[in-house]
Amino acid sequence: MKTTNSGSATYEDLGKDGKGHVSTGSGALSDQPYGFNTRFEDAAGTNPEELVAAAHASCFTMALSFKLAEAGFTDGKVETEAVVTLEKLDGGFTVTRSALSTRGSVPGMDQAKFEELAADAKANCPISRLLNCEITLETAFEG
Repeated sequence: MKTTNSGSATYEDLGKDGKGHVSTGSGALSDQPYGFNTRFEDAAGTNPEELVAAAHASCFTMALSFKLAEAGFTDGKVETEAVVTLEKLDGGFTVTRSALSTRGSVPGMDQAKFEELAADAKANCPISRLLNCEITLETAFEG
């Protein structure tokens, strides 16, 4: 199985004063504003790190859902937040971390099994495999 997806971005007036727009091929995002002010000054709009965080959280959550199903569980809920850190290092701005925090509620499962499957999903979801930074995982389980 193979899929391809697309996104696009424009940026006008260049540098700090520039303004951009980002869209996804599916149309889920369409001409969403981004720029220096949305990335570093909390202006309305999005930024690449926020989009990576959403991609990582959704990819990991789906991967964990499939791991739970493969383990024989059919009912439950998984919620995940990803916090992506952008730092200025000697070589320039670098994404240095994606911190996943997930909460699961799966009737009939114990916490140890949940943590085992979550660690597997963290290591093997496609976005985790794409990122070349520290990826941490915190779990909460409600049985």
